Amino acid sequence: MAATRYRCSQKQPDCTTAVAVLREHLNTYVQDEPGALLFPGAKGGALRRSGFNTRTRWVDVVKDMDLPGLHFHDLRHTGNMLAAESGAGLKDLMTRMGHDNVRAAMIYQHAVRGADRAIADAIDKHISGADEEGDAPGLVVLEG
Repeated sequence: MAATRYRCSQKQPDCTTAVAVLREHLNTYVQDEPGALLFPGAKGGALRRSGFNTRTRWVDVVKDMDLPGLHFHDLRHTGNMLAAESGAGLKDLMTRMGHDNVRAAMIYQHAVRGADRAIADAIDKHISGADEEGDAPGLVVLEG
């Protein structure tokens, strides 16, 4: 388990689909030896940022996918937005993203479109008795 850029180590549950794609990549492109790089450079060493677009044909690939302007880091942002949309709490998102401060993790909270509707629907279900919590339906009005 490696330390993240924010000095905390993390091990996350596997996303089945992503693992399948990575296994295929490993079997096809990665040498079968300890310490082999997932995405090696042209000479077998580490893939440098300066050579990333050329080596991966990134610009051509995103153009073919009709996603011009997509950057590699946008994939991290997309994954973090999907995690935020799952309804996970801020602390869980921070852990998953490897962030050790709220400010960094809050960037992804803007992505939770429809959260207000989901919250209102959950409140409606409880008030109407349609939820499965077993609580008595209705509102509790506190006085004082």
